[in-house]
Order: sequence, then C-alpha cells, then structure tokens
Amino acid sequence: MRLETKDVVVSLSRKDIVKQVSVQVRENEFVGLLGPNGSGKTTLLKSIYRVLRPSAGYISIDGTDMRQLHVKDTAKRMGVVSQFNNLAFDFTVEEMVLMGRAPHKKAFSQDTEEDYRIAREALEKVDMLDFRDRSFMTLSGGEKQRILLARTLAQQVEMLVLDEPTNHLDIKYQIQIMDVVKSLGIGVLAALHDLNLTLMYCTYVYVLKDGRIVADGPTEDVITEDLIRRVYEVDCSVERHPKSGKLHVTFFSNLQED
Repeated sequence: MRLETKDVVVSLSRKDIVKQVSVQVRENEFVGLLGPNGSGKTTLLKSIYRVLRPSAGYISIDGTDMRQLHVKDTAKRMGVVSQFNNLAFDFTVEEMVLMGRAPHKKAFSQDTEEDYRIAREALEKVDMLDFRDRSFMTLSGGEKQRILLARTLAQQVEMLVLDEPTNHLDIKYQIQIMDVVKSLGIGVLAALHDLNLTLMYCTYVYVLKDGRIVADGPTEDVITEDLIRRVYEVDCSVERHPKSGKLHVTFFSNLQED
C-alpha cells in the first residue's frame, strides 16, 4: 500500500494550519513526521485519517483519491493510533481490542473465535494479555496507549498512522512498541518528538515548521545539528554511537554553570 498527500492545505477557524504539504509513504517504509509543537503534525495526520477535510490538495491510497473510498474500506487497510481517546462508556481491555475487528465485520454480527484469537495475539504483542479482563478506564496512560495499539493491530491493516505512539510510555515500553511496529513489515507514518527514537526506527523523515515542510530525506541525512538548531531552537551534538552504530542526539542546556 502507498499513501500520498499532495499539496494538502488544512484550515481551522479560517487559518491555514497545514500549508501545501506533500508526503509519501511507500510499502513497508517507516516514515517519521517531525517538528515542534504547533507545527501542524497532528492536523496533517487528522486529515489523513479523515477527521479533518483538507481545504485544498488531495490524499490518495495506491493512487486512488481517498474521497472516493468508503470509510470502512479505508479502515480495513489503514490503522490509526491518535493522541486523545476519551470514552463515554467503559469497556474491558479485550472488548476495546475487539473493536479493531469492526471493519472486517457486518453490522451487529457476533465476535467469532477467530476475532478473539486475533485480539489476544495483538494483546500479547504489546505485553498486555494478562490485562484482558481489566476495565480500560482503570489503566494508566501508558497502558491505555498499548491497548490502543493492540486494537489497531487487530485490524490487520497494511499501514499504520501513529500520532506520538510512545506518549506516556516509559523507556522500556517505548522501545517495545517501536519494535512491535517495526516488526510488522508494513508502511508506517509516525509523528514523533523523540529524535533518538526517530533515528533508531525511521528510514525517511519529513520535518514541519509553521505548517510547511522545511526538510525531508533519509533520516540520518536530515537530522543534523544545524536542522535541530533551526527548527527546534536548541543546541545539540549529533554523533554516531560507538555501540549501536546509530546517530545519537545529545542536547545542551542553556543554563551556564557558575
């Protein structure tokens, strides 16, 4: 599956938040979407998973304009883990994950043994199978985030769109979640804040600032000291780690020692 946005503009309250943004995610490609708070990352993603409608440009799946596709057909192919998930009613963890099977089922049809098997496999992947009978509302923010990823995995999609997938997670589970996503071998578009996680997992990145793409390319070519200084307005060093072989960003405080 190939996802593409072409010259997308998204306006909120008559103000352009996303300004002529073109991105592409090819089959099996792990793409990062970077930028400071307010740069337009979440707004762009919302237009991709059809919560917001672009005021200009278009979004396509395998060359077909998404507006021509039924929402349910899109959900069979593209899964989403967004930042904010408020529920009016409580569900068990397993019930939450079973909701991921909805695009593959007819209205009001019963969950099958196959649905339960897929849901439990998804819970096992995020190390939450033992929580399947717990109330979703009682979970911590990080635990909820892992359940929401499991729900998306249960959709058995061809591409994932993730908005801060490691939000609220401690380091162990940040790495676990990113490992799980990477191991799926499908296309991924992930808005990320952590530049070191980006360097570990993403093959290609787009950098947004003030609603526009200011840089894109292979991750190690784009994440440089100069770019971080220009986009994030902080000083840092970017050096190759002797053990991992990956580039690593070290940030410097503006406070000076006496």
